[in-house]
Amino acid sequence: MNYRPLLRSLAASAVFAAALALAGCETDGTTPSARSLQPISSAMLAEIEKKNMAKESPILVRLFKEEAELEVWKEDKNGQYALLKAYPICRWSGELGPKIKAGDRQAPEGFYTITPGLMNPNSNYYLAINTGFPNTYDRANGRTGSFLMIHGNCSSAGCYAMTDEQIAEIYALARESFFGGQRAFQIQAYPFRMTPLNMARHRNSPHMAFWKMLKEGYDHFEVSRREPKVDVCEKRYVFGAETNGRFTPVGKCPEYQVNEDLMAAVTEKQQRDDKQFTELVNRGTATVAVKTGSDGGMHPTFLSAIQPYNVDSDGVVRARVAAGPGTIPANIRLPSERAPDQPTGSLAIAEPSVPRAGIQVASADSGSGGWFRSLFSSGGSQSSTAEKTSPTAQPKAKAKPASAKPTQTASRAKQQAEPQHASANPGAIQPKPQPKVQEANASPTPTPSGNLMSGAQPTVPTGGFENRFGAWR
Repeated sequence: MNYRPLLRSLAASAVFAAALALAGCETDGTTPSARSLQPISSAMLAEIEKKNMAKESPILVRLFKEEAELEVWKEDKNGQYALLKAYPICRWSGELGPKIKAGDRQAPEGFYTITPGLMNPNSNYYLAINTGFPNTYDRANGRTGSFLMIHGNCSSAGCYAMTDEQIAEIYALARESFFGGQRAFQIQAYPFRMTPLNMARHRNSPHMAFWKMLKEGYDHFEVSRREPKVDVCEKRYVFGAETNGRFTPVGKCPEYQVNEDLMAAVTEKQQRDDKQFTELVNRGTATVAVKTGSDGGMHPTFLSAIQPYNVDSDGVVRARVAAGPGTIPANIRLPSERAPDQPTGSLAIAEPSVPRAGIQVASADSGSGGWFRSLFSSGGSQSSTAEKTSPTAQPKAKAKPASAKPTQTASRAKQQAEPQHASANPGAIQPKPQPKVQEANASPTPTPSGNLMSGAQPTVPTGGFENRFGAWR
């Protein structure tokens, strides 16, 4: 008999009861809630079933800055990933391009491995998923920063901010995949969809070499619909490598091979993309500004929901607004031109607490642990959230919405121009499904498996999902 659902229900009930008891005591100023345990909606469960998926099957997340979209992909019963849902991003900050150093306001780009320990159920930004920046590649290249999140509250200073309703659903999908045995899921963060047109538009960017490297991993996923295996050597990403050697982030790459069918499909796609890229350049496709001076972006869905009379001269929304995909806080800063002396930071700056418009899923505020935190931790001092920071004054800014080829040796893969959109996939291969390992009695801290980034061991927040709920697997 399977006792897991019963045990999980009992544990969830205990947490909720403890939250209610402590809410009246205001212990350590904490206002706990059960928002991290919200069930997946019946509508989403119906969509999962419609797409031949299981509620607890593995997930994968893709982020696109320019389009301001977050995609959740989920493994179907054939063992391949299919798009479950695309979410409009409420706010991201910085310019297109990778995060280089703490304080540059850049949201990260690259391939990140998310373990249960990077799930933050008590974030001050409703709920949060730590991207794990800096990863192995970032550290090998001297990039700095910390606590770069996907979170709620539609406020960003280096993060990908969603509405509270959106992050609640995304968090629940990730949580259920861990309960189903997935030890970690992958986040792929891109500047834009890696299509021939977008690569042609951005061909003058100083980040193009980096983006071509990311595109190789993008192509691996596009043709296989499987999570690409990611390693790092010689300070670069390597995708789909099979080797008896050892990858070291700054050391020489070992001799490796890539599955022949996968290599053939990726090569065909890259050649097709290269041809389209060349044609677009020869036709004089216009390029975009390398540096726009704007601070991030917001999906058009949200921009269209904010009427001009709701925005003051500082570019801050001061009145209640409503938006289709989720509730926008009544006090947010729109994407705008940034003054040269505007302070920056890796942590999301907390906006003033104001009433929310529309229906709220739950309270967006949560403090530090106290007795409630000790229920699901190993003890000791713990941080209440990975994104707590002192508010800093922001200068006024005028409101202005922002509009691999694989190789069988360790030699550097030739960089190619970009692919078509995910739906255009004529050369897709159909690898045999790989058996999914179930970790019924896994220890609270999972050991990276073969499909995780080599050497990627991000710091695990002590107040994270894993410390509280790891025993529920």
